[in-house]
Amino acid sequence: MNDLLVWAADFAANGLLHASGWQLLAYTLVVTHITIAAVTIFLHRAQAHRALDLGPIPSHFFRFWLWLTTGMVTKEWVAIHRKHHAKCETPDDPHSPITRGIDTVLLRGAELYRTEAKVAETLSKYGHNTPDDWIERHLYTRHSALGVSLLLIANVLMFGGWGLTIWAVQMLWIPIWAAGVINGIGHYWGYRNFEAPDASTNISPWGLLIGGEELHNNHHTYATSAKFSVKPYEFDLGWAYIRVLQALGWAKVRKVAPQLVLGSVKAEADRRTLEVIIANRYELMAEYAKELRRTCATELARLKAEGAAKSAAWTNLRLAERWLHRDADRIPGNVREQLDAAIAGSPSLQKLVTMREELRQLWTRTNVSGEQLVAELQDWCRRAEASGVAALRDFSVQLRSARA
Repeated sequence: MNDLLVWAADFAANGLLHASGWQLLAYTLVVTHITIAAVTIFLHRAQAHRALDLGPIPSHFFRFWLWLTTGMVTKEWVAIHRKHHAKCETPDDPHSPITRGIDTVLLRGAELYRTEAKVAETLSKYGHNTPDDWIERHLYTRHSALGVSLLLIANVLMFGGWGLTIWAVQMLWIPIWAAGVINGIGHYWGYRNFEAPDASTNISPWGLLIGGEELHNNHHTYATSAKFSVKPYEFDLGWAYIRVLQALGWAKVRKVAPQLVLGSVKAEADRRTLEVIIANRYELMAEYAKELRRTCATELARLKAEGAAKSAAWTNLRLAERWLHRDADRIPGNVREQLDAAIAGSPSLQKLVTMREELRQLWTRTNVSGEQLVAELQDWCRRAEASGVAALRDFSVQLRSARA
């Protein structure tokens, strides 16, 4: 009897494996990281956005792993995420911190997900082309809670009481990182490479902890790209895994973000130039933003040389340097008046801002023929290069050298 009690106490404390503290930590980090990889590669890039096709081996492994470690249903996750992109930052967005508040998304993100998963219209409208085979219908969807229950039993058998703690971490892992960090912080704080039509941000240039999901602004700009990093200093771990799967013949990349290539300068922009500009509009507008900031810096240097540093004009230009490159609806209302004053006081800035809006019309208007858009692009380049504004001249030359 005593031996049985000793064995039971030992099992409760250590399970069957008697793992050390370092082994428990290593196991927890490995299994949670696999879950992150399954979410970003399978659910997000392959299923929600069709950015890549996965072979049957990785595809079913990821489905099984997510059923075991999260209980999430593929169709529900995909539908909710697609609706997030379709309705981003509007009241219909299932989890926008802009409309619902950052505290709500951080603390109740999982609850928002469960609520939206019950909306039949969301699943029918946005959940198409997700797995619908026998095992999906009869096991993964019908018994979505069975997997995490089996995981709990397995963890307790392996690690005893510590298995309960590890299981709790696994259950919280995706709600914290996906619902809280990506959906919350990724639309609230960070840096932006592109003026995507939403509030998405890159949380970090090195996508390690969340498998590349840290590069959220890049993703919202090029949603159907299998690769989230776009700058030389950025790293997307999920993309590294995809490249390994690709080398094994287990994945086929369907699309990545377009690459802007500069070649010889054409005498005049043509239809191909227009197509390249439209395809690379976010990258080009990011370059235009640099010219705006450069012009602000030049104007500030002029004011300093004139002894007008710290004047009202100086303060206005400092604000313009910080905000003028942003889209109008992303500029705080309390600085608009000062930005208008900065623009009014600088003919160069005024010209840059006016011609930026004219340039946008090349891809925002849908009721104009391609021939007319080419003619307007040619006229835009001629006026830019004759404007006397160095930033406009340089940017126009860059447009005429753009290649696919």
